[in-house]
Amino acid sequence: MMPNAIETHDLTRRFGHFTAVDAVSLTVPEGGVMGLLGSNGAGKTTLIRMLLGVLAPTGGHGRVLGHDLATDAEAIRTKVGYMSQRFSLYHDLTVEENLIFYGKVYGLKGADLQGRKDELLAWAGLTDQRRLVTGQLGGGLRQRLAFACAILHRPRLLLLDEATSGVDPVSRRKFWDLIYSLTDQGTTVLVTTHYMDEAEHCDRLAMMNAGRLVATGTPADLRAQYAGGGGLDQVFVTLAKRT
Repeated sequence: MMPNAIETHDLTRRFGHFTAVDAVSLTVPEGGVMGLLGSNGAGKTTLIRMLLGVLAPTGGHGRVLGHDLATDAEAIRTKVGYMSQRFSLYHDLTVEENLIFYGKVYGLKGADLQGRKDELLAWAGLTDQRRLVTGQLGGGLRQRLAFACAILHRPRLLLLDEATSGVDPVSRRKFWDLIYSLTDQGTTVLVTTHYMDEAEHCDRLAMMNAGRLVATGTPADLRAQYAGGGGLDQVFVTLAKRT
């Protein structure tokens, strides 16, 4: 049986009287792409922050790559890559300098760092831009650079939090090509999105509404069960009315 990259049981996060994530039980098998779908404020980012080990749960428990969220957060962060829509890059550094900086943060050095940097520049199609100042890049190229920085340390699991927001459709399609290339190498990807067309690219989906997990399954299964012949947007509308 294939092991699970993520397992949570009644995972909960409260901020005062507000419950941002409400008893979420989620299983993400290793390999492939799991989409976490929901509108803004559904609790997706809070859930991602708990899976990264940077935000402690206030209830429930979970494991990421075999490590307990509450007691082994540091080990999780060394094995997981993370990218958000804000693209955490240094705009006054060149493309190459950003990769070197993040490589050193992840503990790479010497020939390993140089080799990995050159490999990812070629993989992301950024070799010709390597000496450009990052702030001069368009949104799609910055997105690819941030993606390369997130996987420098060869993570087994990659968390993408609305990482395709704010870029044009052509850049989004190229970005998904990179995601597929990564999963072909065995990396598990969990991507949050509110784009229904992107949700169709995922192997499986988990839908959240108002902090709760309301459905999981393949895109085809969810359409068949909830859409009545419609698309994933209709699935989400139907499930939102039930919560």
